[in-house]
Amino acid sequence: MVAVQQNSLKTTAEEDSSKRRQILEGARKIFMDLGFDGASMGEIAKAAGVSKGTLYVYFVDKCALFEAIVEEETIQQGEIAFNLEPTRDVPITLQEFGEAYIVMICRPGFGSAIRTVMSIAERMPEVGRRYYDRVLEKTINRLASYIEVHVARGELAIDDCQFAASQFMLMCQASLFLPFIFQAAPAPSPDRIKQVVASAVRMFLAAYEVKEK
Repeated sequence: MVAVQQNSLKTTAEEDSSKRRQILEGARKIFMDLGFDGASMGEIAKAAGVSKGTLYVYFVDKCALFEAIVEEETIQQGEIAFNLEPTRDVPITLQEFGEAYIVMICRPGFGSAIRTVMSIAERMPEVGRRYYDRVLEKTINRLASYIEVHVARGELAIDDCQFAASQFMLMCQASLFLPFIFQAAPAPSPDRIKQVVASAVRMFLAAYEVKEK
């Protein structure tokens, strides 16, 4: 009897998870197509293939839905494997990190997500702050921690590792991210990413690398 109840609970949880996923995918499409203000719970329910009643069982309003999508973005971001092993060579690590970072922020869907956040951040600053803290600053912190190790080893001379990490990431974006985010250009090619990141690495090392005497 207990086993039957446990199996029933497991099945219900799996169905809830599947339904929630179905709703989030429908909501993501509507937010991308219509923007936050243009999206309605009715349109989202239709895109998700569920009734409005079912939609409200899972999410009280479209703000809650959008925040759930932001949370998903956070999880996906955390799963991206930047190889920041402290013992790795600095130029190689920065090059690989920069390339992976640009691929991440110029990937399909990310542009729509960040444009939507930007469009509602003034009216709902808590959403903007949460997105920045969980999605963007988290990557800055990971790189800053790597840099700190090499400052301690005397390989880099940096007073503010958080600033240096942000600076490097912005240099990697140069000529790549803004055209992409404003839909003035498609996602950059691997060769172009490699070229821009290599330039960023050279500038970073020119500013911060400790030269051997």
